[in-house]
Amino acid sequence: MTVEDILDQLDEMVEKSFLVPLSGGKCFVDSGKIQELIDDIRLNLPQELRQARAIVSDRGDIIATARREAESIIRTAEERARALVGQEEIVKQAQQKANDMLGQAQLKAREMRKAASDYIDDLMKRADDALTANLSHVREAAKNQEDVMTQLLNDHRRQVKNNDDVLTHQIAELRKTRQTLRNPKASADD
Repeated sequence: MTVEDILDQLDEMVEKSFLVPLSGGKCFVDSGKIQELIDDIRLNLPQELRQARAIVSDRGDIIATARREAESIIRTAEERARALVGQEEIVKQAQQKANDMLGQAQLKAREMRKAASDYIDDLMKRADDALTANLSHVREAAKNQEDVMTQLLNDHRRQVKNNDDVLTHQIAELRKTRQTLRNPKASADD
């Protein structure tokens, strides 16, 4: 079931609810059913949000792995450099190569951290945008439902007023008829 389906169910619940008298247009809904639907929405949140959470939790592992790789590369470079200490030119080349490898490892670690951070930021933004849009749709649906309910209440009030006017007129007619039946002479004189 999608979040849209669940929102449609919420909308249908509000449409089928009945007005609470003297509550200013408030409706009675099943709070247990509403809570179930909210739980369903949470379970059906976009996949990107779950992926973003997983990446955030894996971020430390990614950085730790990059550090381990960098340390391994550094150790390897240092071991190679020590093996070549006896030969001055070779030692210089080894030191240069070790420094280059260290720089590359550090650069790679920075790039991996930045890429992971950018990816997480992008996923979080998309998830936030999706949730904001869904919330906007829910609020709009609730507002539309409230407007419909207000219109129905106003129509009902007008109908009650019309019925009251008709009943008042009929009561007055019945009283006249009763008066005529009690006192036929007085109505004949009129």
